[in-house]
Amino acid sequence: MANHKSAEKRIRQTERRTIVNRARVSRIRTFVKKVETAIETGDKEAAAAAFKDAAPELQRGVSKGVLHRNTVARKVSRLAQRIKAL
Repeated sequence: MANHKSAEKRIRQTERRTIVNRARVSRIRTFVKKVETAIETGDKEAAAAAFKDAAPELQRGVSKGVLHRNTVARKVSRLAQRIKAL
């Protein structure tokens, strides 16, 4: 448990940021799942459209600090490869 006023404030801030960051990561996962389901159905147009929405969302995760840039680069690259292979 925190013993200093500043430590107590930091705990409150962390709780708020955690809620926001979890929501952001959840949103990103939803966008990626939409792309993956479109790929599984074999619909190239739907997959490309979903990918067009998902890529900026992933990049936003990098700018907000919830995902590492190399992780996002890898995920975007692999999704693009899978769409191209359809």
